[in-house]
Amino acid sequence: MGFSVKDVFARSPLAQYGKTVRTAPREMIFNRRMILTAMLYATCAVPLSKCPYYFGIDSGNNASAIKNFVSLPFLGSAAGAALSFLLNDKLGRLWSFRVYVFVYTIGQMIAVAAPNTAALYAARVVTGLGIGALTVTGPMSLAEIAPAEIRGIICAWFPVAMGLAHFCAVFSVYGITLHVAPSRLQYQINFFVPCIYLALWVIASFFLCESPRWLFLTDKPDQAVRVLYELRGLPMDSPRLHWELEETRHSMQQEASTGHSYASVIRETFTKKSNLRRVQQVLICYALPQISGANTISSYFIPILEIIGVSGSGTHKIFLTGMYTMARFFFALITSFFLIDALGRRKSLFLGITLQMIGDIYIGAYLKVGHSEDSASSQAAIAMIFIHSFGYSAGLLTLPYVFGGELWPNGIRSFGAAFGQTFHWLFSYAMNYALPSLLDATNNWGAFIFFASWCFTAMFYVFFVVPEIAGLSVEEIEQVFRGPWFTAWRSTKHPKEVLAVDLEGEEVGRKG
Repeated sequence: MGFSVKDVFARSPLAQYGKTVRTAPREMIFNRRMILTAMLYATCAVPLSKCPYYFGIDSGNNASAIKNFVSLPFLGSAAGAALSFLLNDKLGRLWSFRVYVFVYTIGQMIAVAAPNTAALYAARVVTGLGIGALTVTGPMSLAEIAPAEIRGIICAWFPVAMGLAHFCAVFSVYGITLHVAPSRLQYQINFFVPCIYLALWVIASFFLCESPRWLFLTDKPDQAVRVLYELRGLPMDSPRLHWELEETRHSMQQEASTGHSYASVIRETFTKKSNLRRVQQVLICYALPQISGANTISSYFIPILEIIGVSGSGTHKIFLTGMYTMARFFFALITSFFLIDALGRRKSLFLGITLQMIGDIYIGAYLKVGHSEDSASSQAAIAMIFIHSFGYSAGLLTLPYVFGGELWPNGIRSFGAAFGQTFHWLFSYAMNYALPSLLDATNNWGAFIFFASWCFTAMFYVFFVVPEIAGLSVEEIEQVFRGPWFTAWRSTKHPKEVLAVDLEGEEVGRKG
């Protein structure tokens, strides 16, 4: 039987995804209330931006000299993520956002007024409390408000916003270095400007939508229906809206018996088989991005450039950092629109991890063999850093901020997200603190081979354990996690064909 290129493309995941989006109600996909509310929650990523120079702490001189400065906020972020569980379900998503922005702003204002390095370190911890809590609220809320058809795109706005914020922060430093005389004013500007941007979003939050799933969770069904109606932009008699409402109600009724106290939520998380599988997924999926080295390369970008052999003034290195962050922003943008939902979570991970591993292997081999700054191999090493970054954006960056925000059931989503992000920040702290020592102990090149080996391990983990959940509603994901743990490789080629399995892993039906 013959076939054409057109037939092959028509059966591809990208074409199937395009068909799904085209058949979805246009009013729902391009709903202004939903888009603006999603932008609000994506803004939770803005405080994750970094600025290179404060109080003479120069990341271009010696990575060891700044490891405390770079890694310290991660401890505050871990604490903030853990504590957010106490507030997220009590206050709601919007008020949680406002409170956490306030905490972040306090930390930034302490930094602006800091008279010395010790005060700056204290400010970084306070700022971290707000950052950690925002990284829980943002991805969790995006998963709750997004339609299943484009949930991957919407959730991926969080890393997109992170990339945009990092890019703006670095070029802000670059412009200030060029045009503001060396003084405290240089770093004060960088600490203060993000607060203005976030304050505008806090004002906007009073005109945007609460999470309908949180409203159902807190026994406010009438408000939940009204908010979901606004987020979807569909008439009240729409079959699509009716289906989502009934599915959410059914899910809430099933979870109602567990209770909503802190103790019952924790008990539900660690005693139910499907939730234990989620705990396992979260711990490993949040560890893999860190031990693969991607975030540490971003944090220590200038020292790594020097290891490769790139020389130049401090201003030139800030410019290169800015170009790197701009590339990461566009990589995250490409991933959000063309990979996360179109290819699915698993294929995006395989593609990204492979590119990241290739970049690590090349850089490690290049450093081992020897190098000169003007050689073609040196230019290729710089290019590999950017290929590595694209791989990270397409792959392991997906896990903490997209996959981690959507896999939890409604009743324990706040605790699950807080639990995951707490360990995410602890893993980040450990790797950022350890990187200078790792580079020294392995003569620089060995660290990249170490990262590559973990990328190789991650590919096997994704193949056997990480399920495909693209295109499924938040409620349908529960069926996926009821099956055996190490059978993801047998999962469907397309999410609309996901098999429903019972608690013993027996096939009981086919959805879609």
